[in-house]
Amino acid sequence: MSEDFKDIFGDWEPSDDIPPEDVPSTDRPLNEKEVRVVGVFQHGDASGSGAGPQTFVLLQDRQERKVPIWIGRFEAFAIQTALQGEQLDRPMTHDLIRTILDRLGATLDSVIIDDLWQETFYAKLCVTLAGEHHDIDCRPSDAIAIAVRTKSPIFVAEAVFESVDPQR
Repeated sequence: MSEDFKDIFGDWEPSDDIPPEDVPSTDRPLNEKEVRVVGVFQHGDASGSGAGPQTFVLLQDRQERKVPIWIGRFEAFAIQTALQGEQLDRPMTHDLIRTILDRLGATLDSVIIDDLWQETFYAKLCVTLAGEHHDIDCRPSDAIAIAVRTKSPIFVAEAVFESVDPQR
């Protein structure tokens, strides 16, 4: 995990121009854009409470817009181990969920981070089981940890990008 927030964002400023997308994407409901998980990082005491560094997962779309989502250390560990392809001696909760999906014949079609309200992100697991589609409410950190394990796409609603950086 990187210790320096500036390492991630560099000289990026909210007023930077948005570069054009190299590949046109198909808009989905809510004008969602596919993102990739850049990594899990730490930043100094974001709360000012003296509680120490805060951990976040960083998502980025093809336009290089970034969405940092603050997460707990256990969720950070779960995402980081999956990104690195590490196999633990015993399955973690997110591994268990992947196994349950597999054994039931369900597929995780995608993860959608669809809202940011009162500084809280909201997400859904989009699952297909027996030909039926189900949207399941989920914390974004859990959704990301499961998506990385199942190699499922992650989408962020345009409204979330705008809420994170209203200048863009």
